[in-house]
Amino acid sequence: MLDNFEITLIKPIHYDDVIEHLKENFFYDEPLNHAVGLCRVKGESNPELEKHSLATLSDGVSIAIRNSKGEIIGVCLNGFLHPGDVLKAKETLESCQDERFKKIFNILYDTNLKVDLFEMLDVDRIFEYRILSVDKAYRGQGLAKKLIQKSEDLARKYHCKVVKGDATAVGSLKVCLSLGLKPVHEVLYSDIDLDVEPPHEKLAILYKVLDDVD
Repeated sequence: MLDNFEITLIKPIHYDDVIEHLKENFFYDEPLNHAVGLCRVKGESNPELEKHSLATLSDGVSIAIRNSKGEIIGVCLNGFLHPGDVLKAKETLESCQDERFKKIFNILYDTNLKVDLFEMLDVDRIFEYRILSVDKAYRGQGLAKKLIQKSEDLARKYHCKVVKGDATAVGSLKVCLSLGLKPVHEVLYSDIDLDVEPPHEKLAILYKVLDDVD
């Protein structure tokens, strides 16, 4: 228990609650989603976003933070990344019928393909922070930082020497930088065909080597 908040591993029985949290706090607000109008109003879902979220949850290393009532007020959806996964995901994306979703994830995948962390860091598996979300009513209390810290602990538990995240929002970028993740590649939104509202300025790929992992 952390100041009346509890962080727990997300199990399949919690998946519906996680999706509800994301519908209210992430799907509409995330800068790239918002820029292309992936969800028109807060609370609206998107089948492709749900499928993407559930695929990450299936890796079994995602965590939620709950308030004293047991309600989910934040999540960090994590997954394992292996060589070739991004290219395979980009190829699979071609069959997607949602052009707005395809546009966002082509940007994400193309940016990731510009750097090979596996070769650079001589690893064959990376622990990836994929979705970081905190309920608006609880922001500014350091919960996002707690979620990343706990996720880093999980990476150690699974003997992953490298953690990685794609920061699309100024808030997630700030949290990652504060915890020692280093930018390895950045793309300014002004340089691509995407009208992202300020204060969000760029997509950054960040990583951290966990020196205490064998």
